Amino acid sequence: MKKILSFLKSTSDILKSILKKQKSQLLSNMLIVGGISLLVKGISFFKEIFIADTYGVSLLLDTFLIAVLIPTFIQSVFINSYGSVFIPNYLLEKKAKKDTSSFQSSSFIITVGIGLLMILIIYIGVDYYLEYLFPGHENAYYDLIKTQLFIILPCILFWAISSLISGLLMADNEFLVSSLNAIFIPIATIICLFFHNELQEKALALGMLVGSFSSTIYLIYFGFKKRLLKLGSPNFKNDNIQVILKQVPAKVSSGLINGVNPMIDQYFSAQMAIGAIAALNYGYKIPMVTISLLSIPIGSTILPYFSNKAAENREDTFLYLKKMIKMCLIGLSLVTLILIIFSKLIITIFFERGEFNSDNTDIVYLIQQMYFIQIPFYIIGIIMNKYLTAINKNNFLVWSSILSLSLNILFNYTFVEWIGIKGLALATSLVSLINALVIYLYITKQHSKEFYV
Repeated sequence: MKKILSFLKSTSDILKSILKKQKSQLLSNMLIVGGISLLVKGISFFKEIFIADTYGVSLLLDTFLIAVLIPTFIQSVFINSYGSVFIPNYLLEKKAKKDTSSFQSSSFIITVGIGLLMILIIYIGVDYYLEYLFPGHENAYYDLIKTQLFIILPCILFWAISSLISGLLMADNEFLVSSLNAIFIPIATIICLFFHNELQEKALALGMLVGSFSSTIYLIYFGFKKRLLKLGSPNFKNDNIQVILKQVPAKVSSGLINGVNPMIDQYFSAQMAIGAIAALNYGYKIPMVTISLLSIPIGSTILPYFSNKAAENREDTFLYLKKMIKMCLIGLSLVTLILIIFSKLIITIFFERGEFNSDNTDIVYLIQQMYFIQIPFYIIGIIMNKYLTAINKNNFLVWSSILSLSLNILFNYTFVEWIGIKGLALATSLVSLINALVIYLYITKQHSKEFYV
């Protein structure tokens, strides 16, 4: 017993010494974000079950998904792009000056301006958008979409404000506060669903609006409470603001190009036999959940970490990047191998019931295996993407995205002819591998130029 207690004490001492090191802060932040992500995904999953129970496969749910499509796309491509390039340049500004109020004010004006512009464009162009992409429906169908869309539109403004405050919190290692921000929309939606008889077609849209508003108020409160929000006279000639404005177009372009890839896969699968889209969708679900649970904590915490280190010592940051890539490649490759081996069992446990029979499992688990291959390369790609953003080298991401798009089309044509629907999944994984390799070679070349030329 004494030996066990002695061992536990020595282990505890070792852990305490490790936790004092800087890298442990990164690991701690990842664990915090990962834990909150699990909580949020659990609540979101319950929300999806509640929605299915309330609406089933219905016209109302279809129109809501169409209404929310463009606002969430704008959030992902435009608002989040500005938010990601904001963090490294905010940290540079913070190191150069104690007072960041002018920089913050300028950033808020820019991102709110982007949000308002997007709201105006959607409002003016909604009829053309609906008739062009979803033709052949009655006016009542379009009216139902617009009713929900006009409720959702203000969310873009709330998301813009929330994006920057989240960035401030993450830059100050307040990951617990920042991560909890994601919990408001699913909770608000669940509450609104309890009153769906009264709210009728507006229930889901109001859930998103109330959740987004609550999230923004929550972040503003903690932004002031933590004394991170400081507003002053804007200065758009500020050097770091100028850098942001130069980096945003590249980040947006990269996001737009990457957003096309899933659409291309859907196009190819639609040309095949009935059920191909569904099989591809089932095969993608578990790999995407796995990637999401890994990428959210890494992606959220690594950008401010790299930004801080790069502002202090670029050489050390590069060496740490290489070490992280090596660790991820080894660790995630082992995880991927295990998932590939048990792929059929995973599909059997999660999906094989009712209309989904063993014949479906025999098709889907092979697709899932092909998708699993991408896991280590996808995560490593995210890490390197954040590194490039931290050192303001986003322009190359546009070229790598164009290469990925071209390879995806080429591989889809080639592999579909070779192995059918499984080829689309294999193409996706190979694109992730090549994309990660190309970005790594670019980073290595840039590092050599900076330090050895």
